[in-house]
Amino acid sequence: MVLQKHPFSISLSHLMAIAIIGGGISGLTVAWYLQQAGIAYDLFEANDRPGGTIRTQHASGYLLETGPNSLQLSEELQNLIQDLGLADQLQDTAAVSANRYVLREGRYRKLPGKPQQLLLDGFFSLKARYHILRELTRPAASPDTNETLAGFIRRRFDQELVDYALNPFISGIYAGDPEQLLLHKTFPQLAAMEQAHGSVLKGLAKSGGGQRRRIISLRGGLQTLTSTLAARLTKYHGNQAIIGLTHQPDNTYQLRTSDGILPTTYSAVVLALPAYAAAGLLETQFPAEATALKAVYYPPMAAIYSAYPRAAVQHPLDGFGALHPKKESRYAAGSVWTTSLFADRAPADQVLFTTFVGGTQYEEHARQPEAVQKAAVHQELSELYGIQGQPSWQFRYYWEQAIPQFDTRIVPAHNAAATLTEQRIYTAANWLSGVGVPDCIRHARKMSLELVQANHAVQG
Repeated sequence: MVLQKHPFSISLSHLMAIAIIGGGISGLTVAWYLQQAGIAYDLFEANDRPGGTIRTQHASGYLLETGPNSLQLSEELQNLIQDLGLADQLQDTAAVSANRYVLREGRYRKLPGKPQQLLLDGFFSLKARYHILRELTRPAASPDTNETLAGFIRRRFDQELVDYALNPFISGIYAGDPEQLLLHKTFPQLAAMEQAHGSVLKGLAKSGGGQRRRIISLRGGLQTLTSTLAARLTKYHGNQAIIGLTHQPDNTYQLRTSDGILPTTYSAVVLALPAYAAAGLLETQFPAEATALKAVYYPPMAAIYSAYPRAAVQHPLDGFGALHPKKESRYAAGSVWTTSLFADRAPADQVLFTTFVGGTQYEEHARQPEAVQKAAVHQELSELYGIQGQPSWQFRYYWEQAIPQFDTRIVPAHNAAATLTEQRIYTAANWLSGVGVPDCIRHARKMSLELVQANHAVQG
């Protein structure tokens, strides 16, 4: 995903420490690069564990990711891994991960992997393939900041691509609804291709065809990354919840914990928090911005981990996993075939499914009791994968507020973030940078470099 442009407009009038509130990947990354540059900072994390939504759990011989399951290896992520000395801990997904399956008419079918295969593969109907071919000659429309992802794909291609390509894809990334998510806040590069080349397919061809990046994890799980980062930071403060901030007459900030006001004052504050958590800190002194942040929608979601003996599963599981278009009216949004990607995530004779229940399009399922969810997921897996018998093991992880939605409610929040920079309150969080971990790292690194440059300018 291409990052939105939100100028930081950084101006530090005081050579003092910078406060970073939130110890997820964004806050940790900002702190790491400030530390590398010799800039004073303090990072405060409310919990006893760093990493935010990146969380690895070990249970009954299984290694579970209860946040991101794997990561695209961007340049910024690769550099960070190398800086931390973790390059030898990289784990690549198995070769079959290039295969992605989508449920269509009750059975799993492999989704075409490259744009040119859209016309040659039999996944789409002849009518849909005709509309795909016509996209090459459709005229470009005027840019529209209110256009949704579904509206764009429907206009450029066909409803069938919305139903069986876009819908499951967006459900898998955002736990969202493409009829609500805004094009210019999620995939602005598609709109740019239309404007620059008159066609999305022509744009993809000229940019290299939308090739997939290397997909990786780390030995021991993704939490290895955030735990290592936190351990290398000299000013990381765990179990330290910030419950208030005060803008001082001298243009500095004081922070307050449940034990009282901290003695240090700060020249700038970085909010590395979910929008709703950041709103709680801002509502006293920045009420309008807090209201905008509170409105950002985070749907609920549950992950159901189900293990079975390999011999009990008829499907070859030769791919990354399978997604369920809303049109198929299934219980879950889809499953990652965890042991097909990383064989060490379960005992040798077991296969592990990570099944996602909830999100914007399945919200009522997310709020059902754990026992109901586990039973429903087992029933659906048994039917779709030809599984005999009961699960060897099941586990549930639940997020009341999972992934921020880049719908119309995100626009005022982004505007509020830009306004707050004028008060030297900066945002490093996935509701601004983009929901992927590489997006967060890229955005956080850019912010930290601008803070460093501003500091040097003041010193000069």
